[in-house]
Amino acid sequence: MRHKRTIPNRSFRVADQIQRDVAELIRELKDPRIGLVTINAVEVTPDYAHAQVFFSLLVGDPHECEVALNEAAGFVRNGLFKRLAIHTVPTLHFKFDQTTERALELSSLIQKANATRAKED
Repeated sequence: MRHKRTIPNRSFRVADQIQRDVAELIRELKDPRIGLVTINAVEVTPDYAHAQVFFSLLVGDPHECEVALNEAAGFVRNGLFKRLAIHTVPTLHFKFDQTTERALELSSLIQKANATRAKED
């Protein structure tokens, strides 16, 4: 019984460590298409074969950045091999995370609605 409980915890720990290490490794990339990237989350498959790496972007083109990050995924993965103490280092798949962008849009819409309502009152 005890062994089954540790597997999800280990998966979360591995994902958390990958998130930190990938964030550091990305800073070493010299590709101009990669802007100011924040790694928001990492989801690792149960067999550790693949990891979805969700990122947001402060400056730059999201599509171009995603393409560049996926082209550099092998380099980043090699960096993880040197840092992680696990048998299988997952293949990385970078995906632009629109959550932050959507939140900013919604916040802007709410502010506009409130400003319009204040003018009407």
